[in-house]
Amino acid sequence: MRIPFNKPSLQGHEIDYVLAAIHNGHISGDGAFSRRCHTLLEEIIGCPKALLTTSCTDALEMASILLDLKQGDEVIVPSYTFVSTVNAPVLRGARPVFADVRDDTLNIDERLLESLITPRTRAIFVVHYAGVACDMHAIGELASAHGLPVVEDNAHGLFGTYQGRNLGTFGALATQSFHETKNISCGEGGALLINDLRLIERAEIIREKGTNRSQFFRGQTDKYSWLDIGSSFVPSDMLAGFLLGQLEARAQIQARRHAIWSRYQAQLTALSDRHGIGLPYVPADCEHPAHCFYLMLRSTEQRQQLIDHLKAEGILAVFHYLPLHLSVMGQRFGGHAGQCPVTERVSGCLLRLPFYNSLSEAEQGEVIAAIHTFFEGD
Repeated sequence: MRIPFNKPSLQGHEIDYVLAAIHNGHISGDGAFSRRCHTLLEEIIGCPKALLTTSCTDALEMASILLDLKQGDEVIVPSYTFVSTVNAPVLRGARPVFADVRDDTLNIDERLLESLITPRTRAIFVVHYAGVACDMHAIGELASAHGLPVVEDNAHGLFGTYQGRNLGTFGALATQSFHETKNISCGEGGALLINDLRLIERAEIIREKGTNRSQFFRGQTDKYSWLDIGSSFVPSDMLAGFLLGQLEARAQIQARRHAIWSRYQAQLTALSDRHGIGLPYVPADCEHPAHCFYLMLRSTEQRQQLIDHLKAEGILAVFHYLPLHLSVMGQRFGGHAGQCPVTERVSGCLLRLPFYNSLSEAEQGEVIAAIHTFFEGD
């Protein structure tokens, strides 16, 4: 495609840092660049502890281990999310209880949560879709009333805020993604954010194959041994170097992405009003991080027609999540048609437009012009 949906790009010292990691003689995990990323993420987000992981999926799996989820437990999750959000607790034996999403933000509908809580509920997993915050005030109050931890899947939400507070700081645990489609990327990578201080020490152990290896390298013990379950969740220091280069360039990255997001909004709003096409909604008490931009078409058929039209122009636009409750696995946990009607509708109508850090004004102009042509002709 002339204009792809996503394209990775260099923003600063990424290559310099990768080479430096090699020359330093430390390309495995938790080297100098990993430590610098941990510190910088803690400063940017305002969380007590950040630990790099090989993916957001791994961070979610760590969170599920830290919460001691087990067979017979239930966790509430949105049906409209990536499969990793639900796979993590399922791997521990927990049963997902699917919640529908709001039709404005596409976030978990906080008004439905009370009815989904049972004596077996052990946690609520929320996803800040497109980096727009869930109603964390209502969710936090409900979770506290029932003694339930909240896990924020903040894969889309780095730099987003809710009521002036950074996303990733509301739950006992939160996760980040640095996949190549994210604002800040190292190709494949993630982070676990720990806001409950009681979980920090065990998180370090789980992340290091169930050993106290981190404490050993800090000189806090004269040897390390197997203490708990765990796995190899630590990314290479070369990836951390690449990530650090991107994090250091966050101001220019975010400025560019907000310019792209705002141009889409400004040049598609009138068309949206005329043709009944939905655009992203951002509540007044939220600041979004310009993660993605989407159209909500009137039907699945119209969406496919627009995809085909854009493809003929050399432009790749893509749909997003399929309803998890209707998947093969979701049905094994009791999912059925009509259970999450908003999810079922928006999943068939949402179309994401090309959005990446190096998207030029000319390229974006072509995308916008092609959309106008589809709806209104030449």
